Amino acid sequence: MDLFAAAPLPIAVLDHEQRVACLRLIRSDNVGPVTFRELVNHYGGADAALAALPELVRRGGGKGRARVTSRAEAERELERAGRTGAVPLFTIEPGYPRALAAIEAPPPLVYVRGDTTLLERSAIAVVGSREASAAGLKLTRLLTHGIAAAGYAIVSGLARGVDAVAHEAALASGTIAVVAGGVDVIYPPENDALQRAIAERGVVVSEMPPGFQPRAKDFPRRNRLIAALSLGVLVVEAARRSGTLVTARLAAELGREVFAVPGHPLDPRAEGTNHLLKRGATLATCADDVIDALRPISGLPTGAFAEGPPPVTLQPPPLPPPLIGDDDRARVLAALGPAPCDLDALARASGLPARAIGIVLMELELAGRVTRHGGQLFSRID
Repeated sequence: MDLFAAAPLPIAVLDHEQRVACLRLIRSDNVGPVTFRELVNHYGGADAALAALPELVRRGGGKGRARVTSRAEAERELERAGRTGAVPLFTIEPGYPRALAAIEAPPPLVYVRGDTTLLERSAIAVVGSREASAAGLKLTRLLTHGIAAAGYAIVSGLARGVDAVAHEAALASGTIAVVAGGVDVIYPPENDALQRAIAERGVVVSEMPPGFQPRAKDFPRRNRLIAALSLGVLVVEAARRSGTLVTARLAAELGREVFAVPGHPLDPRAEGTNHLLKRGATLATCADDVIDALRPISGLPTGAFAEGPPPVTLQPPPLPPPLIGDDDRARVLAALGPAPCDLDALARASGLPARAIGIVLMELELAGRVTRHGGQLFSRID
């Protein structure tokens, strides 16, 4: 049972007031990507969801008052974005990348700086070691040139080594840099000129607000965006334990094709790529290996991802919400434990209909009493 599949997020052209309301909702406590979607669907818009937040937290048993981001905070963030040339794209408005919209729990907001039309092109990620060999960097350049010549945008993470060379090789044809900090924050410092060039001739993308300084824990989030924006991920060189392999794993989880360039068994920079090949990655020694493998899905007129619904005006939900009592919340909490539990098991254990369970889980998550995992799994926070 997929509780949320039947309720696609409405798409609308947002004005400034609606953007402020969406941003306030996203930045409020315990409002994650799926919760944002559910709140907007349930209440018909961000304004109504914001007004309901305190009561939802109270009903969920939250301690203290819900922290709702102020209008002033949201206005300051959007003003800084405007000063730096960063454009906010919300999941509920046209222009949000279809590739991201197609994944489970897409980020409710991304900031972009540069040519946003690149986000609608079929793309391939090229990633690898920060300490790549000379041969690895040469091969990165050759592979990237060949893939870009076939019409693909090139996605990477703007790190040293393979990432930087891939961006440089695709700068003239179209490259997408996904960063862990704000789109206006230069990191690493040695890529200052490259990041500025991409902002002018390509596009820089981030989930984080302008001015945000990246932390170690933010890079896996960046890696997920790299994988999500791409039809496939090509790994040139990677150590056995590296962030590059995190990107490859996330790509496989998202259903993207993973390619790996084989390397010498005695070179530690090839240990990760050789491991990927043993685990089923597609071997790539030239650009055609990637292009031929992706040809069946990359030939679609607008890329491999389905068109989103046409713009509509947000309307209040047509059905009144089911009445939820304290006994219902207690039954859901009793059915949950520290181990992740799926929605089917919750429905059987609680005896509640799917829609009621969804509302209870939303209240409990906003109150900080449950954790949402991937794959529609939930666990209790004790």
